[in-house]
Amino acid sequence: MTLFSLTSSTYDAAHTPTHFERSLQSLGQEVLRMGALVEQSFRLSHQALFEQNLDALKAINQLEPQIDQYYRQIELDCARFMTLQRPVAQDLRLLSAFMHLVRDLERIGDYAQDLAEFAIKLFPYSRHDCLPEIAEMSQQAQLMLAASLEALAELDATAGKNVKRMDDVVDDAYDKLYDQLAHAKDVQGVVEPILLLGLVIRHLERMADHATNIGQRVSYIVTGQRG
Repeated sequence: MTLFSLTSSTYDAAHTPTHFERSLQSLGQEVLRMGALVEQSFRLSHQALFEQNLDALKAINQLEPQIDQYYRQIELDCARFMTLQRPVAQDLRLLSAFMHLVRDLERIGDYAQDLAEFAIKLFPYSRHDCLPEIAEMSQQAQLMLAASLEALAELDATAGKNVKRMDDVVDDAYDKLYDQLAHAKDVQGVVEPILLLGLVIRHLERMADHATNIGQRVSYIVTGQRG
């Protein structure tokens, strides 16, 4: 089963999809397109932070309006379908999950933009010793987002539990890195880079949480229960 086969008539092979069912499939494609843009934005924020790619911020700023446009349009479409089409329970579950999904995606996109701006502020400072560990945390969170979106496309009912296990790795990394930054001794010069890195790991932890939410919402679409 995939996202584009889940409609109120999924189990009727001879059924010709209605206009509403085709609209749901199209809406699912829009959600995945938005997800692809958010993935790209997250990758760019990683490049800005850990590869000092100055062009990444410009690219993210160009993506952000597109992400916001998808978010607003999908929310409007979901609300319109709920009010005008009188969907059955399974389709209503799908629409409700879509509305929550795109909010999670929009927040990840916002955090990615913030990370790129933090990167600009960090450029003048020497690289902190914990930066490689933060890069690993970022990569893990990106893997979580990719896994959640793949689960959405394939309607994988186990997504919630699988992504939650990945989130435990991010949470452990956050706790360890926060302890390192909060208890740093003999800090030379200004404390701005320490504060910025604290914000970076907090943003990454929140991005991972939103990716976890997406995985759980996929489980809800398929089973009616949180993953």
